[in-house]
Amino acid sequence: MSVASTTAVPRSRTRTTARDLAQIAVFAALIAALGLPGALYPLGNTVPITLQTLGVMLAGAILGARKGALSVLLLLALVAAGLPLLSGGRGGLAVFVGPSVGYLIGWVAGAAVIGWATARLLPRYRVLPALGWTAIGGIGVVYLFGIPFVAAIAGIPLEAAAVGALLYLPGDAIKVVITVFVAKGVHRAWPGLIEPKTWPWTKRSVAAAESA
Repeated sequence: MSVASTTAVPRSRTRTTARDLAQIAVFAALIAALGLPGALYPLGNTVPITLQTLGVMLAGAILGARKGALSVLLLLALVAAGLPLLSGGRGGLAVFVGPSVGYLIGWVAGAAVIGWATARLLPRYRVLPALGWTAIGGIGVVYLFGIPFVAAIAGIPLEAAAVGALLYLPGDAIKVVITVFVAKGVHRAWPGLIEPKTWPWTKRSVAAAESA
């Protein structure tokens, strides 16, 4: 192997890493920017309604599971460092002991689930399956983490916390629709942002067919 060929690989990896870091930083900034309009606290709820969940969904649907989750983690790291990047100018470690901390954890998991599913919906990225999986990640997974933390920290029954979360459903459903149509346009214009993968059960079906 020549010297030129041995040096080409590290350079390619450097370019890829730099691009990935730039994408992660851009989407962390996008999520932060979506907090600028502020937050609403419906009926005195301890968790605000915010546009930032839209940025979380977009991160997973456009960057994929790993980079989407990392963009959310980067935002949360900056928040923990004291930057007021959450809606309403919230920041600092106090955020992570408040009732909304479960939803922040859910953001990371939700972006990962959306990205995982999106990789398996590509390259076609059909709208109906995308809507379903984005709702599972951006609503179901986020609420799965958020509701129990609200109940535990606020000292209210789990059922009451779940009923309170219903106030967020209409807005989050709209964010799901926006995410899917934005992601569809992005993946059509820039294919290759997420490497397409197959569903786990598809691999098992192929293996079973080959062994039959």
